[in-house]
Amino acid sequence: MRTTLPVIIAFISGLIMVVSFFLNPQTTFLGNTEEEVLQWASIIGGFTLLLGVVSIVRVNSKTVGQRKKGWLFNLATLISIFAMAIPSILPVTSQSNFGSIFYKVFPESWGSLFGTAPGSIYDWLFNYLDSPMMATMFAMLAFYIASAAYRAFRARNAEATLLLLTAVLVMLWRIPMGEAFLRLFGDNIPGYINTYIMNGANAAVQRGIVIGAALGAASMSLRIMLGIERTYMGKG
Repeated sequence: MRTTLPVIIAFISGLIMVVSFFLNPQTTFLGNTEEEVLQWASIIGGFTLLLGVVSIVRVNSKTVGQRKKGWLFNLATLISIFAMAIPSILPVTSQSNFGSIFYKVFPESWGSLFGTAPGSIYDWLFNYLDSPMMATMFAMLAFYIASAAYRAFRARNAEATLLLLTAVLVMLWRIPMGEAFLRLFGDNIPGYINTYIMNGANAAVQRGIVIGAALGAASMSLRIMLGIERTYMGKG
């Protein structure tokens, strides 16, 4: 039953979404069942996020407790999690029962420090710690991308040469200095790049990738509905 029941639930849920997509729910027996399924999916998704946080805390707590190599980074992760989470969920007004109890211990003037409003602890940490660290990470990532591009764009054969020339044109087109340089050879060259490369060849390749991904997703969904794919239950 532990295997059969999840498969039945997955099949019924998937069947409801498929039928609701191709048929009008108001003219079939489904009615608002599709909306109910989507609401349950959102609720379950919220619990999975909570489980993810619990898992991160458990793994990092174990590493810190055993003083493994690099445990200070795990400790910083734990401190960051609680520093961002606790102030954002604490009451910001004294209207609720918990809020009234909270402000019996702490001054009510501290209310602006909690929640996610501008000027709160959460807002300060996000703007002055999280955002700069994300900017730093992406700035460092640019060097790795440049290194990978250097290795990928070597003109070893005709296809690699074509890729190199296309990439150079697109990179020049994306920056003001490069666009000004291209206009030296003709004012319409940036427009040609946008029309024939970005909206032409690039869009065609992207659509092919999206179609392939959609077919793969449909195939995987069918395997899950039929009970062939059971990795979501921890089984192959």
